[in-house]
Amino acid sequence: MQIAKCKLQIGPQWVFFVLLVISGLLPGCAKVRSDSPPKSEAVLQEERWDGALAAAAQFLIDHQDADGAWRSDTYGVFKDGPSLTPLVLETLLGLPSMERTKIACRKGAEYLAGLVGADGTVDEGPRGLNYPVYTAAYSVRALSSSRIIDLGDFRDARNAWLRYLRQRQLAEDLGWQASDKQYGGWGYSSQVPRKPRVGEPTPPLTESNLSATICALEALQAAGCSADDPAFRQALIFVQRCQNFTENVSQQDPAFDDGGFFFIYDDPVRNKAGLAGKDRKGRERFASYGSATADGLRALLVCGLPSDHPRVRAAWSWLETHFDLSFHPGKYATDREMNRQAVYFYYSLSLAKALQTLAAMNVATRTQRLHWPKELTEEMVRLQSPDGSWTNKVVLVREDDPLVATCFAVQAINVCRSVPVEHPYLD
Repeated sequence: MQIAKCKLQIGPQWVFFVLLVISGLLPGCAKVRSDSPPKSEAVLQEERWDGALAAAAQFLIDHQDADGAWRSDTYGVFKDGPSLTPLVLETLLGLPSMERTKIACRKGAEYLAGLVGADGTVDEGPRGLNYPVYTAAYSVRALSSSRIIDLGDFRDARNAWLRYLRQRQLAEDLGWQASDKQYGGWGYSSQVPRKPRVGEPTPPLTESNLSATICALEALQAAGCSADDPAFRQALIFVQRCQNFTENVSQQDPAFDDGGFFFIYDDPVRNKAGLAGKDRKGRERFASYGSATADGLRALLVCGLPSDHPRVRAAWSWLETHFDLSFHPGKYATDREMNRQAVYFYYSLSLAKALQTLAAMNVATRTQRLHWPKELTEEMVRLQSPDGSWTNKVVLVREDDPLVATCFAVQAINVCRSVPVEHPYLD
């Protein structure tokens, strides 16, 4: 009874105190809360980007198999394990280090290391690897990450994948000479791409292409290969053959030599934008387009050309002139227009990497778009699905597989956020 009486006596006082707090009349209470400054747009933006990456990380982790590999639910060719695992692993290694991410990355790295035998050679399995160059290059890049050392010792596995990758460059060791159009690059062949003897057919997909080549070159760079490594010099010969450009001004054809790049020589089908026409010498020329030009610019720089080299300036000028976040740029042939967006996420990542490289070299550009990284990041976040993934509606190059598109989008965001805001631009 005494307790009850006490409650009745002090209850009204506490009610009055609460009313003061709610009304904001009590100094130091509700009034302080109402005066707290709101979060700035920059802070809200960072939180939004962090949230997008956290959701993407969870999506990728949720799709990892018990053996540490990632396998597609969309395409049979991606269900083998080696095709997607190194790409996803590289992506996760670029995200904030949380315990769940560490566990997933360690399992992924152990899976890739498990594909290397005791003799230091890669076990391709009974049917071989579906994408040997991409698998090897992404494995080298992932296992060369500065964060991988915290997960275990994977140096021997990295070196095994590096040897495997080197064995697939189309150079003298495989019979190719600098006069061969295929020379210096990497391609999609499932076999070691040796040059066929006279009269023998060339196996399918032996030819070098720009996408496989830049992927391999950046793997060599990630592994710490010296800038004077012959592989870079050899690759530069092929890369230059994929640019609509000639350093001899008297031989330039303004209708075609715009500084942009195409994917591969002599192949109107695999060059996404198609044929551009015949130049004044009667040669068939291929249209420049965004993903190839961003790849080509990066390749020129990785191979050692300085930032003020005419080829580099011409490639960057093309990217500046054609910059547009709403679509994949290039002068597409009418019958190719339906597939323009097929490599949109790949293009976004390659463009971000090109900008990152130039920013790191302190290169000033002519563009008035001072916020390319911010704009690109915002566009990626806008396109994210509620489950944390990304998907391309166009199926031509399998970006409709969420594991593929999500990796490209996440890496693009990470690269953009690494570009310093004080990067100089010219007026």
